[in-house]
Amino acid sequence: MASLVSFSSPSSFVSRSRCDYFSQSQGRIDFVKNGWCLGPGPSPSRRPVVLSVNCLSPGPGQDSESEAETTTSAIATNWTDKLCAGLGGLGFVETTYLTYLKLTNSDAFCPIGGGSCGDILNSDYAVVFGVPLPLIGMVAYGLVASLGLQLSRKSLPFGMDESTGRLIILGSTTSMAAASAYFLYILGTRFSGASCSYCLMSALLSFSLFFISLRDFGLEEIQKVVGLQLCIASLVFVTLNTSYSTSQPISSSLAEIDLPYFTTEITTTSSPFAVSLAKHLNSIGAKMYGAFWCSHCLEQKQMFGLEAAKLLDYVECFPDGYRKGTKMAKACTDAKIEGFPMWVINGQILSGEQELSELARVSGFEHNEFSQLT
Repeated sequence: MASLVSFSSPSSFVSRSRCDYFSQSQGRIDFVKNGWCLGPGPSPSRRPVVLSVNCLSPGPGQDSESEAETTTSAIATNWTDKLCAGLGGLGFVETTYLTYLKLTNSDAFCPIGGGSCGDILNSDYAVVFGVPLPLIGMVAYGLVASLGLQLSRKSLPFGMDESTGRLIILGSTTSMAAASAYFLYILGTRFSGASCSYCLMSALLSFSLFFISLRDFGLEEIQKVVGLQLCIASLVFVTLNTSYSTSQPISSSLAEIDLPYFTTEITTTSSPFAVSLAKHLNSIGAKMYGAFWCSHCLEQKQMFGLEAAKLLDYVECFPDGYRKGTKMAKACTDAKIEGFPMWVINGQILSGEQELSELARVSGFEHNEFSQLT
């Protein structure tokens, strides 16, 4: 403690002093001592000696309180950094699993929601400008987890300071929370009645990370960055809306209906040529891909007739019916169907209805071969 001490006494020599009392007021402590003072005259005189002590800095108790507050704040900040790293790591694991399923066209295990969960994860809304949505989430969660871990260890990369690291986390979690809000709206409006446990878990993680990262900023700092947060959220909304408005679903007419599977009836009779061609196409592994609701697929079968159509290697792409968010059969997805019907003959793709003569030409079916068969 720094202090200023002043002595006031008319005498130049003080002896045999004894402390009688002291007083304190307005940060000043006066020690009054009675002692024998030798004055300029021949006889000694007894006068008080006053020592004034002015306290110019806080005492040890105040220093301890300040240090305790700093330590508590540092511990709380370190705890939030570790929590961000943990939640970000959990989101990274979830989105890595979903990315693997998306890239391998595998079905997700849905403990809650059943088939509707898989339909949502494989719908058009699971892709943004051709990039799988889980892949984007994996990158975002990975960034938050790694920065949170490095902030807790006070070792940020590329010479980045702590404030910049926290600002990057806030921007990332803002975009994640905005995207989650958008998808919750889609889930409630486009997939009403459906349930997706992975979607809800990701939304919970995104909102939690957003509020945790926001906690590290004071009110004044939040007011400074709120404009940036609004810009990021607006950009996310515009990007997602643009992506989904420009994407072309397989059937726009089926976008808002729930259509159960039904069988189509072929009313025409097969000609001998159609039967022979169907046998030939089956023998060389030619496949016809179609959908039960596709009128052109039915017309193609009508060209062959009832007997010949049964001989074709026909692949139904929607064997369980069609509803919002439903996905095609894996065989159709692997064939990269662009429209119905679609033929794959000797590695060559033919889209739309085809004349029997064209199918015979592409497949190498000769008329003299037909003559021998008849």
